[in-house]
Amino acid sequence: MTTTRTERTRPTALRWAGRALAWVVILVATSAVAVGVLIPRIAGATPYTILTGSMEPSLPPGTLVVVKPTPAEQIGIGSVITYQLTSGEPTVVTHRVVAVAHGSDGVPSFTTRGDANDAVDLEPVQPVQIRGVVWYSVPELGWMGNAIGQDRRNTAVYVVAGGLGLYAAWMFGGALRGRVTARRAESDR
Repeated sequence: MTTTRTERTRPTALRWAGRALAWVVILVATSAVAVGVLIPRIAGATPYTILTGSMEPSLPPGTLVVVKPTPAEQIGIGSVITYQLTSGEPTVVTHRVVAVAHGSDGVPSFTTRGDANDAVDLEPVQPVQIRGVVWYSVPELGWMGNAIGQDRRNTAVYVVAGGLGLYAAWMFGGALRGRVTARRAESDR
């Protein structure tokens, strides 16, 4: 029985499409880990998840915001800051600075408001409360971080990164084996 050229190329095309899809999945997952964890860690920034609609439409719930520590003197009107509601407490809010006032001692205080809110926040924000300015944001990526949980996030990052690395090595090895097999088949002709 003879096979046609189309029958011989179909499995190769499917195999190629499967490999391409696998590489896309690897790249997307690696990018998500890099954007959500590695880049902030290297830059000294902190990732947070937007949980409420107060900053819609620019930062809807589920958005991952990466906050970079910034001196109070560099924060101005229009900056989006993440700050502690009460100094020293873990609960934070991310809102836009709408006014800056300076006390008699020259220390600034910031009036903030959520983009979707009609009124400014009741209490001015003091520099000691500020965690930083939003450096960048990624929609929907925050939900993934919350699902994992803070306690298991570091372990999950290492497991996912290791798994992706092993899978990439396996895919690369398979591609090399395929090339070696093809070259041997050609040389045997």
